[in-house]
Amino acid sequence: MGKDPGQRIWRREGLEVPQKYRPRRSLWLNDGSCVRLRPLHRNHIWSFDFIQARSCDGCSLRVLTLIDDHSRAYPTLRVARRINSVGVIEALADAMCLHGIPENIRCDKGPEMISKALRKWATKAGSQIQYIAPGSPWENGNCESFNGKLRDECLRQEIFCSLKEAQTVIGLWQTRYNCVRPHSSLGYRPPAPVSYPGLAFRLPMAATMQEPVIWLGPKKYRSGQWGSRLS
Repeated sequence: MGKDPGQRIWRREGLEVPQKYRPRRSLWLNDGSCVRLRPLHRNHIWSFDFIQARSCDGCSLRVLTLIDDHSRAYPTLRVARRINSVGVIEALADAMCLHGIPENIRCDKGPEMISKALRKWATKAGSQIQYIAPGSPWENGNCESFNGKLRDECLRQEIFCSLKEAQTVIGLWQTRYNCVRPHSSLGYRPPAPVSYPGLAFRLPMAATMQEPVIWLGPKKYRSGQWGSRLS
């Protein structure tokens, strides 16, 4: 079929001519771009965003999601009816007190992110805010992927009757995500598994439970009895 008959069929059926999209460029540039900087270590790049939800009474809920791009850990959680720039600063400050100060903070250009108070506070704290390009959520892909998991595994599975219930349920999901849930990019290990250092001193080790065994002929002789057997 030629070009003209195909166009006539498209017009007759009321279809639009499909647009040609240019292939997307690589997310990571070789020139060390701040927006597309690859995370190299823990606390190198933090990303945060917002998710909208509703309680059973119809009131809105806003969830601030913050993720470490390198370790895939979820440092902090904030659920409220409204979160402005002051709430963002409080959430970031709580996370920094527990996990350290990140070198870069990646986010979009929402009204809470571009506020002068947040930029001034981040500069004093020693972090640089890196804004993604407008209409380019794939530049903040780790945070967008995390938001999808939070929606599918928690927000769409629960009915919140109050703000307190939402904070409790989402907080429990955060603990499970950090400490239990496996992550494919981490070798199917959780981002922040719980360790019990005191348990290691109570577990018997193989080296201390068994003595070395030496074979001498058809019988086994322990290393401590080597000299007596040879004499």
